[in-house]
Amino acid sequence: MDCLFCKIIKGDIPSSKVYENEYVYAFRDINPQAPVHILVVPKVHISSVDEINAENSALVAKIFEAIPEIAKAEGLDGGYRVISNCGADACQSVKHLHFHILGGAQLGERMG
Repeated sequence: MDCLFCKIIKGDIPSSKVYENEYVYAFRDINPQAPVHILVVPKVHISSVDEINAENSALVAKIFEAIPEIAKAEGLDGGYRVISNCGADACQSVKHLHFHILGGAQLGERMG
C-alpha cells in the first residue's frame, strides 16, 4: 500500500509526533490552518469515514479518547475544533482516516 500516513506511522517518513499509543498516532500538520493543527490517525489503515463499520468502530473510539488528551497537552483550554474530511468534494487529500484538531486561537464560525 502506498499510503502517506501509513508510511508516517511506520517511521518511513518523518513527522512531528505529538502523541502515540497502541492504536493512535498524532502529528503536526505540515500546512497548519490554525496555530495548533494536529492530525490524529488510526494505526490501522481505514480509508475514510465512509469505511467505519462494526469491525473497526472501536478503533475510532480510541481516537476520540485520545483527542482530549492531545488537546489538553497542547494547552487548548479555550476550545478546539475536530474535523474529518471525507471524499473528493470535502478535499480529503490522503485516503487514510484522519481527524484534524484545530485550535490555539479564536476560530471563525464559517466552515467553508
